[in-house]
Amino acid sequence: MYRKRVAIAVLLASTIIGAAVPAAAAKPADPVQRQLDLLVDGDGVPGALAYDGRTTRTAGVADRESGRPMVDARGRFRLASDTKAFTATAVMRLVADGRIRLDDLAGRWVPQLTERPITIRQLLKQTSGLPEYATLVDWTRPGTPQEYLALALKEKPVFEAGTDWGYSNTNYLALGMVIDKASGVGFRTYVERTILRPLHLDDTYWPAPGELSLRGPHARNYGINPAAPEAGRVDVTDLPGYEFGASGGLVSTPEDLNAFWDGLFGGRLLPDWALRRMTQDTTAIGGRDVYPAGSRYGYGIASIPLSCGGVYWGHGGDLPGDSVGGGRATGGRGTVTVYTTTWAAEGESLRHLQGAVDAALCTKRR
Repeated sequence: MYRKRVAIAVLLASTIIGAAVPAAAAKPADPVQRQLDLLVDGDGVPGALAYDGRTTRTAGVADRESGRPMVDARGRFRLASDTKAFTATAVMRLVADGRIRLDDLAGRWVPQLTERPITIRQLLKQTSGLPEYATLVDWTRPGTPQEYLALALKEKPVFEAGTDWGYSNTNYLALGMVIDKASGVGFRTYVERTILRPLHLDDTYWPAPGELSLRGPHARNYGINPAAPEAGRVDVTDLPGYEFGASGGLVSTPEDLNAFWDGLFGGRLLPDWALRRMTQDTTAIGGRDVYPAGSRYGYGIASIPLSCGGVYWGHGGDLPGDSVGGGRATGGRGTVTVYTTTWAAEGESLRHLQGAVDAALCTKRR
């Protein structure tokens, strides 16, 4: 439900303004805008946005009924699985402070996992073999992390812990419970204290229990409501965000999300050795899920190859009403957030979302 997304190569196009204009004077098309336009005009996405820290590009509308323009980089949206990068960073803060160890058995902190030989490291890396809980939940009513974990534990492990890689929101559901115990204040409060406040991410928040709507300026979201799939594509702006928890519950803005990536990889949240562990203890996942060749998954973050060389580090996510991509590139190529106002995790829509990320990070910065 909160899958990650990746960047792949995008072809950069140029336009010629009339036959009499010399080729040297031709104005190149904006490759990022082109991908956003393809999402809207070709794929039926209601609205799309890309923000690279300086320029906000948009396509489509924020609301299909009113036709109002797409929101800017201060508009709020659900981070979906980008939340996992925040959760992983919080876990590594606890590791850096000596409160937990990567090779601790998760059962030390989560009683439901006492009989499972699963470590904190395996939860972070998605190598625990825990089945997916999100597809088993009745989203028409509230539930607790303990109840959700119990649903997953009734299923057979996907593989023996540590022997394979398999994306599962259950890993980060369990990590939220680890933070609860190890921090003594709950994962939401701990993330606020160690990440949101130090980086002044004032527009990022955890939804409150029972809170369905988004606070502040935002676009409407459209998709298949998991509680009523028979209704087809509907407005799904209102969702039980609190229930998505440590695996997908945060709400933020493109400005704040870019600031998080810059803060994390700029060394403002963790000691250097902890950040190196997140990015060097990785698993090759190219060709799996939505990842292209050369991709690697670390601790709540993934490295994605760029068409111009190097990689970017980020995560990404999906919900019925939005898809998110982006992160921070190596080589000083900058940071970008791209999101759509409907699910865009397969086919041409995924290719165009990935293309917008790649174009934003590969286009020469002026």
